[in-house]
Amino acid sequence: MKVVEMEKPVCNLGEVMLQLKYVGFCGSDLNTYRGRNGLAKMPVIPGHEIGAVIVEKGSDVPEQLHIGETVTVNPYTNCGQCPACRRRRYNACEHNETLGVQRDGAMREYITLPWEKVIPVGDITAEHSALIEPMSVGFHAVNRAQVVDTDVVLVIGCGMVGVGAAARCLVRGATVIACDLDDDKLNVVKRIGVQYVVNTAREDLHKRLMEITDGQMPDVIIEAVGSPVTQEEAVNEVSFTGRVVCIGYAKQDTPFTTSLFVKKELDIRGSRNALPEDFKGVIKYLERDTCPYQDLISSVVSPEDAPEAMANWHNHPQKVFRILVKF
Repeated sequence: MKVVEMEKPVCNLGEVMLQLKYVGFCGSDLNTYRGRNGLAKMPVIPGHEIGAVIVEKGSDVPEQLHIGETVTVNPYTNCGQCPACRRRRYNACEHNETLGVQRDGAMREYITLPWEKVIPVGDITAEHSALIEPMSVGFHAVNRAQVVDTDVVLVIGCGMVGVGAAARCLVRGATVIACDLDDDKLNVVKRIGVQYVVNTAREDLHKRLMEITDGQMPDVIIEAVGSPVTQEEAVNEVSFTGRVVCIGYAKQDTPFTTSLFVKKELDIRGSRNALPEDFKGVIKYLERDTCPYQDLISSVVSPEDAPEAMANWHNHPQKVFRILVKF
């Protein structure tokens, strides 16, 4: 990773120019840095978690977008023609290209984008706006799980995406259990209102779930790690006729006990990216001003210090929640 000089982009028809204020590094950026992100087209400028200000507009950009307005960005493309797009599930477009993964991202001072991808955030600060996209991925998983107020939900993995999933489950009135290997992350989800936490490094998850649910087991399990171990665990621990939603990408295939699919009559679903309504849901949640931002942002660094920050994250992955780069 290195810092380079680039030409300032030109704002074309149908585009807005954003001045980046804060851009977050996420787990996929870390995997790209490690050379383990099979989706990344290298070399690539990272960054798709954005807090920015509109500084220029093309002539045909709608009036509701204002110069000087704080915004975030929907960083996914959609072709409009594939089966997913025809079903209006643009987040899962067959030909999606995410900023910072399949195309150059936002880790730079200025970027131009189609105006349709720009999302005003109201009074939320640019710094906090950089948390909206990763939380929206968790919000979308809750939609995929069709969580309602009578559900007991287990969230496996309490990174930023898991926090988003837990937050939306709580908004919907569900009972939430969260598990992770790290006490600091479990303390974060407790601060947003999660009722039960389990540290699986020292507690037996199955035993604790039996105790918490009186043997009924969770109605929904949201897997936000991307590990064969936790994906298999989700299938094993969910209730009969339960729903399992997997967000994380496993680096290798996961062996399931396939008889459980039939015996339990499970719904096992993938969840990819997020839809515009998920972004709106996160913005509405953050407007409550109850989010523990100080716990979610591990550090704020300059672009020049970003390579060192990423190297530290690589060496101490459990000690970093979210790194923001301030431009």
